[in-house]
Amino acid sequence: MSFIEAHADRRTDDGLRWGVEPICRVLTEHGTPIAPSTYYDARDRPSSRAVRDEQLKAEITRVHQANYGVYGARKAWLALNREGIGVARCTVERLMRELGLEGARRGTRRRTTVTDPAAPRPADLVQRRFSQARPDAVWVADFTYVATWSGTVYVAFVLDAHSRRILGWRAARSMKTELVLDALEQAIWTRGRAGVTDLSGLVCHNDAGSQYISIAFTERLVAAGAAPSVGTVGDALDNALAETHIGLFKTELIHRRGPWKGLDDVELATLEWVDWHNNRRLHTACHDLTPVEYEQVFYGQHPAQQTVGVSQP
Repeated sequence: MSFIEAHADRRTDDGLRWGVEPICRVLTEHGTPIAPSTYYDARDRPSSRAVRDEQLKAEITRVHQANYGVYGARKAWLALNREGIGVARCTVERLMRELGLEGARRGTRRRTTVTDPAAPRPADLVQRRFSQARPDAVWVADFTYVATWSGTVYVAFVLDAHSRRILGWRAARSMKTELVLDALEQAIWTRGRAGVTDLSGLVCHNDAGSQYISIAFTERLVAAGAAPSVGTVGDALDNALAETHIGLFKTELIHRRGPWKGLDDVELATLEWVDWHNNRRLHTACHDLTPVEYEQVFYGQHPAQQTVGVSQP
């Protein structure tokens, strides 16, 4: 095949092209039989690399779509290898470029919480120390807005700083205290369902919005055995982990799946996204495990710190 490929375009002294058929005829006459159709079939057959690339493109596209279209090359590569599809990261990067696929890129965020400067508020117990050694050491809370055809919808979250697991969330048409209080109630319920009823030692950290420094919110934390913590007014870094999570929510779901009609479709989409976030999304901060897997690993190594196994939502 290589010989024919190299000599088919050669010319004789009188300018005639050698050609595939004459070369095949001469080779056959000299004991190396080969039909021109055999050469053409081999030439037109895709290489093993091309076949493998097409197979991988289908898998990469599937993984990208199954994860809200937010995975870049690194996480797509990790996801494929977790499924037993062995592939080099550079190959994933090359094929994603060919497919025109890329990860989500975060933009800016508008502030939603309103501070009451006259209201007393708890001290900052976290001091930007968001890397925690165990679950239920620090929770962070925040909420954001979603523009819909029927008006603004607000979505609140409560997140475990250790595992990045979303423990509670709520969507509503207003940003009253009930919004953040309901999200907190769900977080407490999530841990209670797993047998964690004593939250003493927990710090729940948020910004200085009036919803979070309300009497109702603070009293619910104290009743659960947790201590409230509030960052400095106007300093997003004091609640950076929650801000980052809100950025992920907006980038991975809201900006990519809109426009939104109203509360119902935002609520349903958020429910699905939270399930994906907790159980299937790979997190760099969790050493490329999911939040639920990360908690399971922790409790597997420290069984005395868990009353009952962590259950998935």
